[in-house]
Amino acid sequence: CKFCYAERFAHRLQLMGQKKYANGFDLTLHPELLSEPYSWKKPRVVFVNSMSDLFHEQIPTEFIKSVFDVMNDTPQHIYQILTKRPQRMVEIADKLSWSDNVWIGVSVETSRYYSRIDLLRQIPANTRFLSLEPLLGPMKCLNLKGINWVIVGGESGPNARPMKEVWVRSIREQCLSTGVPFFFKQWGGTNKKAKGRELDGQIWDEMPNMQIQPIQ
Repeated sequence: CKFCYAERFAHRLQLMGQKKYANGFDLTLHPELLSEPYSWKKPRVVFVNSMSDLFHEQIPTEFIKSVFDVMNDTPQHIYQILTKRPQRMVEIADKLSWSDNVWIGVSVETSRYYSRIDLLRQIPANTRFLSLEPLLGPMKCLNLKGINWVIVGGESGPNARPMKEVWVRSIREQCLSTGVPFFFKQWGGTNKKAKGRELDGQIWDEMPNMQIQPIQ
């Protein structure tokens, strides 16, 4: 993103002396963390690689396969992966095992990036989702075929660009008309807590069915 929250946060953690962020926002692999899901006693919903992109061009395919091996091997957890690089995802999709607990989504900020949705539909995942965040323009005629979840949110931070209510309502109505769960995350802005996340007096927390498998 133009005003990437992860980049700001990574530099802040670097200044705080956090070892994992010794390189700031430069791409850094942490293979020592791959075994962590095996130690969690209760099922979790995990946003995978929330500070980066698992399908970044500099991440070796073998490392991505190792991440998928762990996800496939721990069906008690649900893993949500979000990418802006669906081209690479499609290129290596047949080298990965897409167990049902692996949810895959793409970021779509404006209608200019609708092609990412088409690429997402090529992935043999059980749950595919769209993150329309930060929403920077209207999303008319969204093709939600094969899409299981839509998340909408405004940009936050000191340079946040505005999001119009009419854009959000339009997406909500498209989701309602097609039966796709709609999740409204936030209005955003320079003070996102003050603006909250109500849309027309309601909190929209719809999600796909979350069937977490027992530990084998």
